[in-house]
Amino acid sequence: MRPIVYSALAGLGLYLAFPPVGIGLLAVPAVALFLFAAGSAISGRQAALAGLAFGLAFFGLLFPWLTELGLIAFVPLWLVQSVFTALIGWWVWRSRSLEGWRFVVTITAGWALMEAIRTRFPLGGFEWGVLGYTMGDLSFTRQAAQWIGTSGWSVLVVAAAAGIVVAIRSAKWLPLVSVVGASVVLGLAGMAWPAVSDGAELRVAVVQGSTPCPGTHCANERFRTYQSHLALTRSLAPGAVDLVVWPEGSSGGLSADPILDPAIGEEMGAEASRLGAVLLAGGDRPISDTEWLNANVVFDESGTIIGEYRKRHPVPFGEYIPLRSWFTWIPELAAIPRDMRPGDGPVVFDVSWGRLGSVVSWEGSFARFPRDEVDAGAQVLVVATNQGSYPYSYASEQFIAMTRMRSAELGTDVIHAGVVGRSTLITDGGVVGPVTGQATAEVLTGSVQLRTAGPTLFTRWGNWVRTSAILAGVLVTWSSFVPERLVRRTVRT
Repeated sequence: MRPIVYSALAGLGLYLAFPPVGIGLLAVPAVALFLFAAGSAISGRQAALAGLAFGLAFFGLLFPWLTELGLIAFVPLWLVQSVFTALIGWWVWRSRSLEGWRFVVTITAGWALMEAIRTRFPLGGFEWGVLGYTMGDLSFTRQAAQWIGTSGWSVLVVAAAAGIVVAIRSAKWLPLVSVVGASVVLGLAGMAWPAVSDGAELRVAVVQGSTPCPGTHCANERFRTYQSHLALTRSLAPGAVDLVVWPEGSSGGLSADPILDPAIGEEMGAEASRLGAVLLAGGDRPISDTEWLNANVVFDESGTIIGEYRKRHPVPFGEYIPLRSWFTWIPELAAIPRDMRPGDGPVVFDVSWGRLGSVVSWEGSFARFPRDEVDAGAQVLVVATNQGSYPYSYASEQFIAMTRMRSAELGTDVIHAGVVGRSTLITDGGVVGPVTGQATAEVLTGSVQLRTAGPTLFTRWGNWVRTSAILAGVLVTWSSFVPERLVRRTVRT
């Protein structure tokens, strides 16, 4: 039972490394405790149970705010994510006989492969809880994300944790010292050559209009939400800003849409024209009885709609129902009568002052979607979200911690805008500016800069550190285990 209990405590420790507590460096000893516990299990089955206990404790504490949508939203995701750590527990036990660098490389590769899979599968994946996000609070570690990405920091965290296990088990310090040394060199290099936006200054207003009934539903809620955003925008003085951002779902939605309803479009366009600013507004509209779109619509300074970005990654069981006919027995899912149609790819808007890219809510928690926008030429990035389903939880703090790593990875300033909060401007490679309240109606103004420098290494090559770690693990696993099996077969013959 000890490995299971210690693993559960390790899961608690890892939770403390993430917001709202956010003691990021706790991630290394927490993972080390889990690796030590799983490796000391008496069987592969017990090690897998230890991994399951680690996952249940960690993920259960990381996103309990999903229960506000009902247990049907929380429990399946909680269990699926914990299965991934159960497999890691078994893998640690299977690799327990390896020594020194072989153990470190094999364990790191297993964890890297697990994160690579769970950020893509099932149903498009889930990136909450990726270890690299714990390195976002310290500029010393965050700035190195321009080269290795969040996924690269995951590799280094696990490698350091595995190095601790090797040092305790066999008093071999070289792996741990080497990983720590590499991390320090990366950190110093990041501080010396930070990836930050270096172009023209852009004056921004984030309009956080909230809703008339945060966390619940009320009569005419969507249209009243639109009216709140419009009224706040009208409080801005002409010429005061270059870009106005309305978050996801702020433009009314359904029939109250700037494209479906010309009167709505005229009101919004009139504000863009009056201010002499580009206006990006998130909204949704039906396109048939079974499908709808979630999009960011962009008006130029003349008040003309110049295009839209359509969300590419819908939220499973939130914005669409996978295999809908299989789940007709769940009454809560009847509240989602239409499925969101995904967009086709990145969209970058050429406006008077530069190139604007955006993603919608859920997509900002993944490295790949913002990277696509910047790779396509975006010089500044908007993450338009809503947070209306859990306005008083710490989900928004965790989300901002993730989007700040987008800024660090891409060297691009990020405008993080939520209907009910929290909203902020992220500059200088991940520095979070003033943050709005939760479920408050307010306007956040400030400045960001356009990026004119070339793409960061991460923008060009993506998760190359994680891929390299997986390939190294394959080589070590082959050389460690396959020859052993071949020898056994030869002896039997």
